[in-house]
Formats: sequence, structure tokens, C-alpha cells
Amino acid sequence: MAAASLAQSIGQELPFLRRYARALTGSQTAGDNYAAATLEAILVEPGMVPPDDVRVGLFRTFHGIWHSSGQPVETEGQSGQEIRAQARLRNLTPNSREALLLHTIEDMSHDQIARIMQVGPDEAAELVAIARAEIGGALSAKVMIIEDETIIAMDLKGIVQSLGHEVTGIARTHKAAIELAQTQRPDLILSDIQLADGSSGVEAVGQLMGDLGDLPVIFITAFPERLLTGERPEPAFLLPKPYRADQVASAVGQAIFFASTEDLVIA
Repeated sequence: MAAASLAQSIGQELPFLRRYARALTGSQTAGDNYAAATLEAILVEPGMVPPDDVRVGLFRTFHGIWHSSGQPVETEGQSGQEIRAQARLRNLTPNSREALLLHTIEDMSHDQIARIMQVGPDEAAELVAIARAEIGGALSAKVMIIEDETIIAMDLKGIVQSLGHEVTGIARTHKAAIELAQTQRPDLILSDIQLADGSSGVEAVGQLMGDLGDLPVIFITAFPERLLTGERPEPAFLLPKPYRADQVASAVGQAIFFASTEDLVIA
């Protein structure tokens, strides 16, 4: 593969590497720094990304940098909430959360995860299972859903409740979202991008963040690449439509894991 073709292939995968890196670190800045370091390493040694498996090569290079750095991001300038999240990370089984995110958020097979993390496929599958047990069900949160399609909204509600969380309600418009949040403050928001009356889920979430302060948000959209441009603040958790239940469960667990404070109920 020519250098130009390899660069193009890497460019197509880069938004998803950045998505994964932000979900992994809980921070857009930290995640993008790791993604940038990955690209710098590939520029120095292009052979790290095989032309016939660009995606695995890109993520494998990222993981080499992630592990060599000690994994947890620096705490200088972080909030107390972010520092507590990093402390919780150190108590997880090594590599388990990475494997879970690769499998659910990035839709990687156990074989792909094995090649990225340089372990056997059976170990990759075991790491995914361990992460589900360690992260899922540790905290109970109040979750608000912003979604205008009734079937999807009810499906999301069922998934969230099956994880042991409380759904404060479902809003189908920008205005309804603001009113619902005023009734009961959520710990987490699941939001579509385009709402029933033509209003924007992104704008609704922006207003809620202004009114309520920082909240973890998971955006669900048929066009995730439109929010992965690097030109503006981006969500750490961004799921594609159609989604799978395990993708939603993983993102909810990760978001609550990073954002948990004393206000959340320990289950």
C-alpha cells in the first residue's frame, strides 16, 4: 500500500481511535493526546501499521503507547472527581476495561482484541467478562433519556433499568428535556442528536450542562463521525445507531464509573 493510501486508511479510522481514547481516559484532552502520540509513532515507524489490517495496527500502536505511559493520565489540573476516577482505575484488573471498550464501543471481535493487546483470543474474551463484572452494577444512578423515537426510547429505558439504574423520564424535545431535568436532576444523560420538533439534542444537553453543571452524557446517533471532527468539545461516549444492548450497557457503566461522586448510590 502506498504511503498516501495508508495515510488515507488511517485517517478514516482516526475518529474512532479518538472516540476510544476519550472513553478510555474519561477526557477529550487526554484521549486526543494519546491519539496524537500514536500518529507521531507511526510517522517514525510506518511499519507498525500493516497495510492489510490498518485498524488493528493503529489500535495496537495506541496500546503500546498507553501501556508504556503507565496508563492513568496525569492528575495535575484535574477535578477531585477525575482524580477519584483514576484511583478506581488502578483497582481494576489490568487490561480488562480496554478489552471491554474495544469489544463494545468499537465492535471488535475477540480475535481483533487479542491482536491489539497481544494476548490469546481466550484471554481477550476473559478480560471482557472480567470488566463487565468489575464495572457493571457497582453504582446506581439516575438517568435521563432524550430520544424522540418511542421504540428506541423504551428500548433504552429497558436497558438502563436492567442495569439497576433509575430512569427519571424520557424527553422528546429540547423544551421537554429542560423541564424534565428541573423536576429531577439526572446523574447521566442519554441523548439523540436530532429531536422530534427539529430541535437539537446537542443544544439541549449544552443548556442542561449550563444549568446543572458538568454531567456525563452519552450521545447516540446514526452519524457519529459528524461529532468526531476535533473542531469542538466532543463527547467521551458516542454510540452509533443501530446500537447493541451491550454497547449501551458498557457506555453507561463507563460514564458512571468516571463521573461517580458521593451523590450516587453504592449498590
